[in-house]
Amino acid sequence: MKKCILSILLAITTVAAVAQEKRMAVVEFSTNYMRLQPDYESPLETQELMGTVVEIVGEQGYWREIVSPQPYKAWCTDQGLVEMTAEELEAYSEAPKVMFTELYGHVYMEPSYKATTLCDLVGGDLLRLAQHAKAGARKVRLKGRWTEVMLPSGRTGYVPTAELKLHDGFASIAMGEGSAESIGPATTEAIIAEAEKLIGVPYLWGGMSAKGVDCSGLVRISHIMNGILLPRNASQQIKCGDRVPMTVDPRFWDDRSDTDALRKEMLVRVQDLQRGDLVFFGTPATDEKPMRVTHVGIYLGENRIIHSSHRVRINSLIPGNPDYYENAHRLIGAIRL
Repeated sequence: MKKCILSILLAITTVAAVAQEKRMAVVEFSTNYMRLQPDYESPLETQELMGTVVEIVGEQGYWREIVSPQPYKAWCTDQGLVEMTAEELEAYSEAPKVMFTELYGHVYMEPSYKATTLCDLVGGDLLRLAQHAKAGARKVRLKGRWTEVMLPSGRTGYVPTAELKLHDGFASIAMGEGSAESIGPATTEAIIAEAEKLIGVPYLWGGMSAKGVDCSGLVRISHIMNGILLPRNASQQIKCGDRVPMTVDPRFWDDRSDTDALRKEMLVRVQDLQRGDLVFFGTPATDEKPMRVTHVGIYLGENRIIHSSHRVRINSLIPGNPDYYENAHRLIGAIRL
């Protein structure tokens, strides 16, 4: 695991190495919707959060094709981006920042809930501290009922201090990295607590916020809120950390008529899991095809998971339990970070 001094969302490359030929921008919207094609009717691919540095690699009308550090390449509108020069990006990256910690909120134009709102916020958004934005001071603390913040565009407003925390960068666990020591017990509980805040939020393909969340988006935002960056998709996340031993009998993909046998099978599959493990579902490998991952959740212990399937919910992996997950038989692997 690599600990970054500054947010990896704010350092796709070192700022000094941002070449002049590259067009760089910072996400301005609370949730920037990235689509497959430059069209509002095009499928949503993912969301990116305010404060994220992206590279602009294409342009069509008011649409911009961007590469985000998830990693992901897709289209969004120019209104959700603030394009910056290398010098502007350096100043932005060095400025002290805060993370919004609630599910949903607002930036107000004055320090009052009755004031006009400047924009909305979702958990994980990053903002500069207005009073330190230009000075670049690093030793700061939050005090008072309201904190003045600055959006990527330079607009300023106020957020309740209780809804913010100082942001000093992320730990990155990329594909092929991480180990069982990457995340301690306290952080594991905090990750689960963040996931549980989203219980009941509807499933949204490509979603990664309280506005809608898919399975890997739930896992990723729960870790982001605790200073940890994971890859965006379940097929990438399974390649992180340590694999948890799991014996899988593929017969149950085709025949689940024997409930007692399936129950025994599932008890064997989960026997080595620990609270906080990421559990993956899909299709096992065959001689003709590799394993295919289609779903991910967080293991809670006692044979239960929290995941986004139709909505964010908690389910049992064991047949016969009242909250049994109907696709639990598709459990194919797990990792421990």
